[in-house]
Amino acid sequence: MKLSIIIPTYNEEEYLPGLLESIKRQDFRDYEVIVADADSTDNTLRIAEDYGCRVVDGGLPAAGRNRGAAVARGELLLFLDADLVLTDGYLRDAVEEFESEGLGIAITQMIPLSTRKRDKILHEFANRFMILVESIKPHGAGCYGILARRDLHERVGGFDESLDFGEDTDYIERIGKISKFKVLRKPRVLVSIRRLEKEGLRNLAFKYTRSTIYDFMGKRLSAEDLNYEFGYDKKPRVLYSVCGEGMGHAIRSGVILEELVKDHEVLIFASDRAYRYLSSKFDNVHEIYGFNTVYEDNSVNDVKTFVRAMRTFPRDLKENLKLLYRTARDFKPDVVVSDFEFYASLISNMLRIPLISIDNMHVITKCRIEYPDRFRKDKLKAEAVVRSFIVRPRRYLITSYFLPEVRDPERVSMYPPVLREEIRNLKPYYGDHVLVYQTSKSNEKLLEILRSIDRKFIVYGFDVDREEGNLLFRKFNEDRFFRDFESAAAVITNGGFTLISEALHLKKPVYSVPVRGQFEQILNAVYLERLGYGEFHEETRRESIEEFLGRLDIYRKNLEGYDDGNNEIIDALKKTIRECAGGC
Repeated sequence: MKLSIIIPTYNEEEYLPGLLESIKRQDFRDYEVIVADADSTDNTLRIAEDYGCRVVDGGLPAAGRNRGAAVARGELLLFLDADLVLTDGYLRDAVEEFESEGLGIAITQMIPLSTRKRDKILHEFANRFMILVESIKPHGAGCYGILARRDLHERVGGFDESLDFGEDTDYIERIGKISKFKVLRKPRVLVSIRRLEKEGLRNLAFKYTRSTIYDFMGKRLSAEDLNYEFGYDKKPRVLYSVCGEGMGHAIRSGVILEELVKDHEVLIFASDRAYRYLSSKFDNVHEIYGFNTVYEDNSVNDVKTFVRAMRTFPRDLKENLKLLYRTARDFKPDVVVSDFEFYASLISNMLRIPLISIDNMHVITKCRIEYPDRFRKDKLKAEAVVRSFIVRPRRYLITSYFLPEVRDPERVSMYPPVLREEIRNLKPYYGDHVLVYQTSKSNEKLLEILRSIDRKFIVYGFDVDREEGNLLFRKFNEDRFFRDFESAAAVITNGGFTLISEALHLKKPVYSVPVRGQFEQILNAVYLERLGYGEFHEETRRESIEEFLGRLDIYRKNLEGYDDGNNEIIDALKKTIRECAGGC
């Protein structure tokens, strides 16, 4: 027999059929297929047997390849990963070039299974790099088609099973020292980009670049050195998705994820501002499309919001579900966690993966709240949105600075707000300025009123750096914002949950003018005033601001008794993940 094809597997039911089908279509027939399986718990073994493969016990990749080679009958050994697909004529071209060149070992060039230009450029760069250095140092990262003579495999003792990373390059180097090595020019193999999608470009590029540099220096790195995992670990797997509207969801999720990634395997999806914020802090963040509210003159424009959403929804739905479905299929999450992100809720229900909701929005639907009757229409609209965004979660973890009675205590639990460490580390005092924070640039009326008041105001949200009389406009800079927040006498803002929560932690009285039609903000302001921590106003007026500034001592006194806990919701989430991963 000319060729033995050896494929190590572990839970590869999604990918193995594609590889075996591509092998079956080859015009080269003098081969056998050996699957070395590491105790898969899915249908991998049945698939291998249905295709007529020989099945042997496997293990980590090096052990699996060696066990496959131990029973091989071919003169040549071709080692393939399960998520590859062979191009037409691959086996014929590979064997012919290998034998005509008198090679002892060779590797194959790659084509990504992706339509993204970025992925194609990266893989072509890798191909050219391998060809460039083939005469200097035999090298190969990833088992994308290693072809070797069986007698040389046996002579070097096969793959080094003591290595948990770089065992393929080590194998190529050892055979390359006693025979001829080459990157095959004609045959190419299609490769999955699942690890690139799972870990993110920056993280994966760093690992392979570091590994390559060390390899050329004659040093070896372990999988632990690179935080590289093969899928055999038992860490809970979490698909975590974040709403990109405003910054509150992103800031809260950033705090939670910093703790969650320490003992969980986490994939992160986010849209818009949340994606930009989280991708600056974590490597494995994937961008999806999200919904955006249209604001005009500090009011929600429902018609324009709906029109904008419907214009892009067909594209958003198709692209988001394709990305989430493919990634969830490969990653196999134990749970999905959604911070008010719509598409994660859909994929959770499609794949029947337990969904955990963590946000402040569900206080609207899952708690007994009190509010003025004139906002009933806004409340009904908000209820409809909340119920449609997050569908049938197993658990609701709600964060709030007001703690109304919950309707379903078995599935719903309440916790104080999640606060950034930077906020917790501030040492607040009362300076002369008032901090003004707006999430929309449409509130020009507010600026006119502030100019007429004899007080210094530091204004964020208009994306400019300039001074106009008593108004000091600042572009957002986190460190500078924290300093201004720390020393503010009070805060003027809309009804955004996160900023109000942080202001209360710093004992800063709040003058809140919620966006009209935004019931969640209205509710935040209603309870802010009811608790005596500040004031709720439907319209900004000079007189009400001046009266608010005259009552600051009263609100500061009330805030002395405010206690926002210590991010207890993070431990609660970890416990809920463990419960739901086991079938909550």
